[in-house]
Amino acid sequence: MNCNALWESIEKFAESKNLSCSALAKLSGLDKTTFNKSKRITSTGKEHWPSTYSIYKILQATNTTLQDFIKFLPPCDIVQ
Repeated sequence: MNCNALWESIEKFAESKNLSCSALAKLSGLDKTTFNKSKRITSTGKEHWPSTYSIYKILQATNTTLQDFIKFLPPCDIVQ
């Protein structure tokens, strides 16, 4: 899985709750810009992954299990 896939999963999750990413962040007690597209790339051009804390907060605020959130992630190959 790549960084963009996780961001897209958060977007899809927000949509499933009839929320914008900004509204999801606010509901979760996070800054409303937490999930903005402008925050997904650092000033040096490096990908910025969402934090586990942010994911925890959205799950807690929406009373969603990690197992239910994972359904929004794309399938990925496991490299051995």
